[in-house]
Amino acid sequence: MSESHTAEQVFVGAETQHSLNELEHPLEFRTVSEWMVLRKEDKPTARMFHVAYLKKGEDTSKRPVTFVFNGGPGAASAYLHVGALGPWRAAFSADGEPLPPPVQLVPNEETWLSFTDLVFVDPIGTGFSRLIEDEKGEEGKEPKKSSASPQEYWEVRRDLESLGELIQGFLSKHKRWTSPVFLAGESYGGFRVAKMVRVLQEEYGIGLNGAMLISPAIELATLTGTDYNVLYWCDTFPSMAASAYFHKKADDSLLSLEFSDFLEKAETFAREQFLPMLLLGEAMPLEQRDVVYAEMSKWVGLSASLLAEQKGRVNIDKFRRELLREDGWVCGLHDATMTGYDPFSNRDSFEGPDPALFATQRVFQSGINALLRERLDVNPALDYHLINMKANQTWDDKTRKHFVQETVGSMDELRYGMALNPHMKVMITHGFQDLVTPYFSSARLAGHMNLPPVLEKNFSLRNYHGGHMYYVWEESRKAFQQDAQEFYNEAVPR
Repeated sequence: MSESHTAEQVFVGAETQHSLNELEHPLEFRTVSEWMVLRKEDKPTARMFHVAYLKKGEDTSKRPVTFVFNGGPGAASAYLHVGALGPWRAAFSADGEPLPPPVQLVPNEETWLSFTDLVFVDPIGTGFSRLIEDEKGEEGKEPKKSSASPQEYWEVRRDLESLGELIQGFLSKHKRWTSPVFLAGESYGGFRVAKMVRVLQEEYGIGLNGAMLISPAIELATLTGTDYNVLYWCDTFPSMAASAYFHKKADDSLLSLEFSDFLEKAETFAREQFLPMLLLGEAMPLEQRDVVYAEMSKWVGLSASLLAEQKGRVNIDKFRRELLREDGWVCGLHDATMTGYDPFSNRDSFEGPDPALFATQRVFQSGINALLRERLDVNPALDYHLINMKANQTWDDKTRKHFVQETVGSMDELRYGMALNPHMKVMITHGFQDLVTPYFSSARLAGHMNLPPVLEKNFSLRNYHGGHMYYVWEESRKAFQQDAQEFYNEAVPR
């Protein structure tokens, strides 16, 4: 912070009034953009930025309020904010491709504001959320320093506490304790949601009506594969097959199938042929393995010889380079339907941008800045941190008591939270062509939740065309919004 800007000048919120008459169902709403001070032992340590969209003309004691965050960790809420849920969105083509710059902000026909108030939250170090690093001290003395460090908030447990503190504070300030409360989180944000359904209810006294996990990373151990962790390779296979189908690289005999039939058969192959081969390894005779490689080749569009060389364990980076190599393209990791140029195609490893994440970053970065600074009257002397890679790379888990303890997961907390509150609904959503958090992983994990019938009816899975941010596809965004509205209708008492 420069000396010419005091904290009071920089961290100034705004309230604005809006009408969106262009929508099929016009909306009247106000926005409140502000920072909430977080504390440690009653001392201020950080300011968490959030934007609330509050629809006019409804009884707030009955209207749902949804707290929304993204993942990373180290990502701001801009992706869901201007990509899917907010009243304005950054425009993409109908099939999710970024449009030429400059960014276009358009009224969002699929905004969730039609059925819930929305609070978009940027965790500390993302967006405009900052530590209280220095304040004006007494005359002749050094400025006061925060009692916290960034790393304190870049940690599993402290991150959850900070979000709980904000949610509790928001409900108190805006008198919304009798409103139905929902959570929605994407990617690592889905991991957060799964843990928070226990933390919020058990430690903060906040009952939840529903929790939405969007392209979630639920059990972090499932996100990487080795020669010994064979489930990962099985989990990613259907997403690779879905990507090959989209690009018409699967075998012609399979491309003749409807996509739903194709995917069902791909999942069956993964469970009944591919996984047993991975489990047996060298114990399976070579000629039997070669049969599996030949069949696998038909699904994922890679040669049987390459698959045999990789022992069936095809890294997603290798897959996205090889699938369209003959066409001179590379697929996106987060959305394999998106393609881009490989600027270093002659090198052994891929060193170019991911067409599905970093190629869209300019759209979300420009979109959120245009929205906040030009429409919502929030224009602090701060950079909006869309992705904080330092937070991502230094993220810690202090709950692990010993190095042999398994990698942190959140499915147990989700199950605990559902048992704690048998009225709470849970929905997990994915994009079929997401190679980073594959949909088949969540489906497999859900099959091991061992929920009694009374809780099982509260749980649902939904998948859509596209990748990690499937909502940039017009068709998928519409279907997602319709499913979400039905989810809310079932979760809110009438």
